[in-house]
Amino acid sequence: MNTEQFVVSARKYRPQTFDTVVGQGSITTTLKNAIKNNHLAHAFLFHGPRGVGKTTCARILAKTINCLDIQPDGEACNKCQNCLTFNQGQSFNIYEMDAASNNSVDDIRHLIEQVRFAPQGGKYKVYIVDEIQMLSAAAFNAFLKTLEEPPPYAIFILATTEKHKILPTILSRCQIFDFKRITIQDITEHLKQITQKEQVTIDQSSLQLIAEKSEGCMRDALSIFDKIITFSNGLPITYTETLDHLNILDDDYFFRFITALLAKDLSTIFQLYDTIYQKGFEGDIVLTEFSEFIRNLLICKHNMPPHLLNVLEHAQERYKLLAQQLDNSFLISALHILNEAEFNYKTAKNKKLHIEFTLIKLNYLNDAILITQNNQTNIVQQKLAHTTPIAIQINPVLNFLPNNNLQNKTTGYDTTPQRDNIPQPTIQTFTIIKDKEKTPPPIETNGTVSVKTIPPKKDLLSHLKETIHAVKIEAVSNPLPLDDESLKQAWQLFLTKEHYSLTIQNMLKRALPSLESTDHVIIIKVNSNIDKVSIEKIKVDILNHLQTYFRNKLITIKIILEDIAISAHKQNIPTQPSRSYIERQNIIFTKYPLAKELISSLKMTIE
Repeated sequence: MNTEQFVVSARKYRPQTFDTVVGQGSITTTLKNAIKNNHLAHAFLFHGPRGVGKTTCARILAKTINCLDIQPDGEACNKCQNCLTFNQGQSFNIYEMDAASNNSVDDIRHLIEQVRFAPQGGKYKVYIVDEIQMLSAAAFNAFLKTLEEPPPYAIFILATTEKHKILPTILSRCQIFDFKRITIQDITEHLKQITQKEQVTIDQSSLQLIAEKSEGCMRDALSIFDKIITFSNGLPITYTETLDHLNILDDDYFFRFITALLAKDLSTIFQLYDTIYQKGFEGDIVLTEFSEFIRNLLICKHNMPPHLLNVLEHAQERYKLLAQQLDNSFLISALHILNEAEFNYKTAKNKKLHIEFTLIKLNYLNDAILITQNNQTNIVQQKLAHTTPIAIQINPVLNFLPNNNLQNKTTGYDTTPQRDNIPQPTIQTFTIIKDKEKTPPPIETNGTVSVKTIPPKKDLLSHLKETIHAVKIEAVSNPLPLDDESLKQAWQLFLTKEHYSLTIQNMLKRALPSLESTDHVIIIKVNSNIDKVSIEKIKVDILNHLQTYFRNKLITIKIILEDIAISAHKQNIPTQPSRSYIERQNIIFTKYPLAKELISSLKMTIE
């Protein structure tokens, strides 16, 4: 390469026709057909990742529609005056604007002013706006009317990497083309063609490695390629040199990691990581690359499609051979450990120790899996060693009732009388495994075990109704009598609980519990909204206390806000007249004898 006239490959080998665009065949074919059939939209939106050809296709489209001699296949001739002027960057019929740095309303107004001028020496005037998502909301709104109804000679091509940031009103006015990432094979083939033109010697593995690290971006791939060529200074380039220059972790490290893990060779594992650490690789990169390595092993183990395997061709067979030696449990558990370590890496203070601790866990992962499997096997064997055939009633409601008196404690049969409209259940014979010490003796009939089953489906509803009724009866187990006196005692007992604040205790003292005419319903009357809200917060505690005290799970409580004067008015009950001064004084002196002596000594009166 001539360094005196050096031009980066991304510019030097930028496609000039639709056919030379790499990896976007469906889009270029659509655009060529639109040109041939004269079905051009007035606004296009090119969306996709960076470096995949959005701006390049926009420029090719602008050149082709103004070409004076369009080819039958829809390509520009690259020979006419308009094409030559465009290739030299001197065309007056194309206007490019970078919205990342020109995103104000004034910039859009300047663009709109340019639209008023007709094209010179061509049929169309093309306006390319790159990074359109960077426009402000006001700029978008200023652009709407012109974008919807432009002059017949104006065509807008908008390019973006983030379509979701563009206003829907803009999207609805454009014909949208979604560009995809360029595949590793396409990038590799394009780089190979460039090496032939530049007369550079580089092996296939190096080109594949460059394509893989570009992550589908042709511009990045060409930038890496230029750097490698400059590094080699005209000498042949090998895969090892490419790895060293790009400072990439080779898969060989992870193959050696797995070999040491299977051998439980912790010393070798630590030495390998120290080598990687000395080369300057951060711990999060090691975790990410190791996770990718395990992921590729899982793909090989399950024979997934080859395009999912993100490895070089010369290493694929090595991956497949290693994958056959590993269990799914090891691979999945290793992925979990690596993912957890990567998640916690940023918060770790000693990051190197964090990585080493992760490697220790991976080193003993097979032992942990083996211990878990043995424990599960022992549990199953213990269950099998302590089993006996038993008879149970298949009834999920009654089986979970404590101290259920409706079931026969020996046989598990329902001893309640059957209704006439419910058919008797059928008897089947089978064995259910359960611990001996928790199992009642079985009922044997001619050497078999009888088990009661659920009635037929059509009678299941009535059977469940009876069961629910039985549950309600069982909910009351030897309850205490519920009357005003016992309720008062239960309430006083609740007031003595020390875990409530003084404010709550005073509020509870002001509340008035009473019995409603309905059975098992307790009314708690309060005089203010504040008291009502406070009691609502501890309603569950009150209910649990009362149900436990009276041994009655059917008890419910209601909290009622009651104003004495309003209640009396609603019930037409005459309120008592206010007491006289003498009556009030006598009440105070009777309740507080010392108050009378204090008032007399101070020569005071009560008003």
